[in-house]
Amino acid sequence: MVPEFTKIFSQDSQLYTGALVLLVSVLLARIAPLPRNLQPLEWLSQVAKNLSVKVNHTRRASSQQLIAGTLAMLLLIVPFWALISFFVELAEFPWFFEAIVIYLCLQDDHFRYIANEVVISIKRDNKVRARSLLAPWLNRSTQSLSSVGLCKATIERLSTTSIYGTVSAILFYSIGGIPLLIVARMLKQLEFCWPIYNPQYRHFGMPVYALSTVIHFIPAKLWSLSLAIQGGPQSLAALFNPKVNSVPMNEYQTCEVVACALKVELGGPVKFNDLKVNMSKLNYGCHPLENDVQRALKINSIAFSLWALAIIVLPGIWAALRVIQS
Repeated sequence: MVPEFTKIFSQDSQLYTGALVLLVSVLLARIAPLPRNLQPLEWLSQVAKNLSVKVNHTRRASSQQLIAGTLAMLLLIVPFWALISFFVELAEFPWFFEAIVIYLCLQDDHFRYIANEVVISIKRDNKVRARSLLAPWLNRSTQSLSSVGLCKATIERLSTTSIYGTVSAILFYSIGGIPLLIVARMLKQLEFCWPIYNPQYRHFGMPVYALSTVIHFIPAKLWSLSLAIQGGPQSLAALFNPKVNSVPMNEYQTCEVVACALKVELGGPVKFNDLKVNMSKLNYGCHPLENDVQRALKINSIAFSLWALAIIVLPGIWAALRVIQS
């Protein structure tokens, strides 16, 4: 029986090794993240922002800004992607380097700890600390956010982080391995640095936004589904028939599901320094408060648990089928 089981396991060893690598990386990123100043994706953000200062000229024609954005995207993604993929392929123990890359791609998954700290700060009427906690996680100004604005921003960020975190890591690593995961994650990081709803990047950021939206469309729908099933029929209806299709589309549709599940209002105007930009509102109830952030944390944790469980259950089902077949 033991030799037979060993033979069955060896036939699909890559599947089980990949599942173990995913599970360890996901859990490790969730409980033991790196400091932000040591995260490679944060370094990429700084390079992207510095590069945009040099090549993004808003006074030029929109076509020139689109070309500049496309070239900047390729310049930042292609060399790093090729280098990392090359080293992983040459490694004697590729699973070790794959685990490191996945871990580094999932650093935003610990935002739930930041959300908890924001709630504590709001309850203590320390909005200054709450704003400073959120500032590194948002691509807009937080200086004028009220308690309601802080709760909105926290729920929105909390609800969408796993789209390009846990869910994308599981799907893209399973489909295309580390190369596909790296491309998708870098695209998302550049989209965050060059948001097209900021007038400064309206045309420059369009190429990376379009690619990122297409690539993350299915992960966004699957993550939204894991949130919607906790909110009942109305949340499922909001998932399959969203009322708002504003940019960023994937994030807006996920936030609509959460707004419906929590019966709160999300969205609304945002500020970039002193420039106010009107964004669509997702009005499904009253303004969110600290308790609503905690409810969003609970919904998020349950959805994450479902995805983490899937990493274990699906290979287990496959192994059971193999044993039955033999």
